[in-house]
Amino acid sequence: MNSILLLIIAATAIFSYYGWQNLHIFEKYKFNVGAILRNKEYVRLVSAGFLHADPMHLIFNMLTLYFFGPIVLQYFGVLGFLLIYFGSIILGNVFSLYLYKSQSWYSAIGASGGVSGILFAAIGMFPFLGIQFFFIPIDIPGYLFGLGYFGYSVYSMLNPRANDNIGHAAHLGGAGFGLLYVIAIEPAAAIQNSVYLFIMAIPLLYMLYVVFIQKKIN
Repeated sequence: MNSILLLIIAATAIFSYYGWQNLHIFEKYKFNVGAILRNKEYVRLVSAGFLHADPMHLIFNMLTLYFFGPIVLQYFGVLGFLLIYFGSIILGNVFSLYLYKSQSWYSAIGASGGVSGILFAAIGMFPFLGIQFFFIPIDIPGYLFGLGYFGYSVYSMLNPRANDNIGHAAHLGGAGFGLLYVIAIEPAAAIQNSVYLFIMAIPLLYMLYVVFIQKKIN
């Protein structure tokens, strides 16, 4: 396995642990709308990806990265992997910043945007890539998993619940970046898989219509 993947996993684990032990560091580097827009602390757009709420949050993200990162590394190389991972973290947080710009208190943490970008870059290349949930030993074709993932995330983002602490906007922004990267870099594969990519992207298209055309959120 490429050392860059292990380095990112190790750095994320170390920084997350340090954040749990030091509240000042945690507060200084988490994603926060007010701090970014008012104080121009743009480093938070990246640093938030190295912080996690608790060990389970960290483990889930890093396991997903561990399993799907090698696929992206194999087909896009180290540079492509880094562009997708960090581009997805940044775009996911920028999308959150756009959506919640009037809510200065809004905060978020986690590498989920970057991990989603890696996962969906892999699915974009291989729509029938088998995806398994924990304790359910049945492969789900990647594009059907993506359809369900996007559908759930879009619904949850457009219909927020008080007890929902998941950053759906960051997930969607990161996953969307991963798919767009595949389309831009591997257009032949994207054309070949266009039917499955379209099926998977239906909830995303609906979200774009609601957010940017109807402007019905926040």
